[in-house]
Amino acid sequence: MAFSGWPGAAIDFYDGLEMDNSKDYWQANLHVYQQSVIAPFHLLLEELHDEFGAGKLFRPNRDVRFSADKSPYKTQAGAMLDSGGYVQLSATGLGVGAGYYMIEPPKVAALREAIADDRTGSRLVEIVDDLRAVGAEVTGRDAVKTAPRGYSTDHPRIDLLRLKGLIAWWQYDPGAWLATAEAKDRIVDALRASSPLMEWLDTEVGR
Repeated sequence: MAFSGWPGAAIDFYDGLEMDNSKDYWQANLHVYQQSVIAPFHLLLEELHDEFGAGKLFRPNRDVRFSADKSPYKTQAGAMLDSGGYVQLSATGLGVGAGYYMIEPPKVAALREAIADDRTGSRLVEIVDDLRAVGAEVTGRDAVKTAPRGYSTDHPRIDLLRLKGLIAWWQYDPGAWLATAEAKDRIVDALRASSPLMEWLDTEVGR
């Protein structure tokens, strides 16, 4: 069976979970989750495997041990690909991204050194411009407000230097297209467009 998108029931499931994140809701709608969310996801990952590597779906349960929010379930389904890509389905639609999101301090330092270097940093700017031209948001987590230690606030690439990671992200609103093969087309297009960023990160920072 070929992947043909996610049915509307998948979005409805997450709409409901946003309103009632409880074990009762989850158990009552588990069949919808399995049939309309997870089954299509597995088909998608099988079809992406040859080009983008193996994919792994994240568990739906939240780790609430150290969180004030005790909601038991994640309000999205997400899968990570060996290539560094990520696919996410939620009530807000389809998200596709690639890059280095959560990295350790030594990797953050290496990232900033590569951004600051005129040769590698200039190449990154070209990649970022190309990504934004095809609709990607290029961002990172926990950006510092001014400049990281050792760098000037007037550095030509200060916006990138402030980041503690670097990802390209596409967010698509839900619609009839999501239940068709167009969903895979958008995912593949985004992952291919992000491959220069992944190559730069793998070369200059390393996983």
